[in-house]
This record gives sequence, structure tokens and C-alpha cells, in this order.
Amino acid sequence: MDQTTEPDSAPTTIRMRTAAFAVHIFTALGAGVALLAMLEAVREHWASMFGWLGVALIIDAIDGPLARKLDVVRLQPNWSGDVLDLVVDFVTYVFVPAYAITASGMLLPVAAPLLGIGIMVSGALYFADRRMKASDNHFRGFPALWNAAAFYLFLLHLPPALSTLGIAILIALTFAPFHVLHPIRVVRLRWLTLWLMAIGAALAIYTLIRDFDVGTPIVAALCAIAAYVIGSDAVIRLIKSFKA
Repeated sequence: MDQTTEPDSAPTTIRMRTAAFAVHIFTALGAGVALLAMLEAVREHWASMFGWLGVALIIDAIDGPLARKLDVVRLQPNWSGDVLDLVVDFVTYVFVPAYAITASGMLLPVAAPLLGIGIMVSGALYFADRRMKASDNHFRGFPALWNAAAFYLFLLHLPPALSTLGIAILIALTFAPFHVLHPIRVVRLRWLTLWLMAIGAALAIYTLIRDFDVGTPIVAALCAIAAYVIGSDAVIRLIKSFKA
């Protein structure tokens, strides 16, 4: 009896462990995509850079559910998916965008390198903060989404003084006591959030195809979606406080 069952169970275990490790490889692929984005940034092919950062964002959205479905933590205990995810996220959410923001010429020349350093330091500290997520899965403070910040910097193309001020404010808000919506994990109004994220993704892709040459309605829609992500929790809390 044992001799007939062992050959069947061993290949299954090997396949499961292989599949689990493949999820780690898939996550790590995000770092390779970040390199491609960086190469485009160095060439000042900004739309292509954001395209690759978008691919990295898709990888980041998929790898977590895959890891949970394939029970990666149990099957590959020697590899920390959390650490790997943070490493990849730092280069895609912080490092490459920080270079783009600093080298784009959209900030005041004197302030650009200082703000670039500020982005890197605040981003590193944020990723190391064990309190980055609230109990309701909102982010605490500005969640180092510098890929999004860089996208809006290129989209709005404000005067250098205003862009410089905006980046400085975001660095300060990294440590501010307010909550920012996590588009996937926050349960409240998730249906609305997912619809807005889908619309925003479509508009962002169109914007990149047009190399940021889009009209006011698209710019306004993208800004409204960003305002919802950043400010919806604060507005809901404010409404609840008035009702109380």
C-alpha cells in the first residue's frame, strides 16, 4: 500500500514547491522590469519608462494573490516573500521615479537633487516602518507612491516652483498622521474603488500612448481619481465626526 502511494505524493510535492518558488521568481522579475524602466529614463523616454513601471505595478498586484493561493509561505519557508516584495517595490515605487523626478528638469535646479535625496530617504524610512498599514488596511501617511507622483508631475507640467513645492509637501506627508486608501485591500466602497482604478488605468495608458499630450477632461478625471485615493478616508471620517 505504501509503495503505491509514495510515488504519487512525491511528484505532487515537488510540483507544488516549484510552483511556489516560481511566484518568488515572478516577484523578482519586477526588479528586472525596473532596470528596463531606468534605461528608458536615462534616455529621457519618459512615456516608455512609465510603461515599464506600469508592468511592474501589474506584477505587484498579481504576485500577492498568487502567493496566497499557492501557499508560498509554507512551501518555501527559506525565502521571505515580504522582504523580496519590499526590495522590488523600493526600486519601482521609489528609486526609478526619484531619478525621473530629479532629472526631468521640472523642478527648480537647485532644489532637484535635494528633493531627490529626500524622496529616497523618506521612501526608505517608510518601507521600514512597521506601522505603514493601519488596522483597516489604509496606508499611514503618503505611501511612497512616487511612481504615481512622477506621473502626475509629467501630466500637469506645472511651473518648476509649484512642482518643487508639491514634491516637498509629499515628502513631508510621508510622516503625516492621515490615511490613504489601499485600492485592493480596503473593503469599504471597494466596488467603487475598483471601478475608478480601472478607469484610471485606461486613461493613464491612453495618456502614455499620447506622450502626455491629452486634453483637460482626461487630466481632470485623472486628478479626481487621485483625489479620491488620497482624500476619501479623510472625508468619510470628517462626515462621521459631524454625524456624531
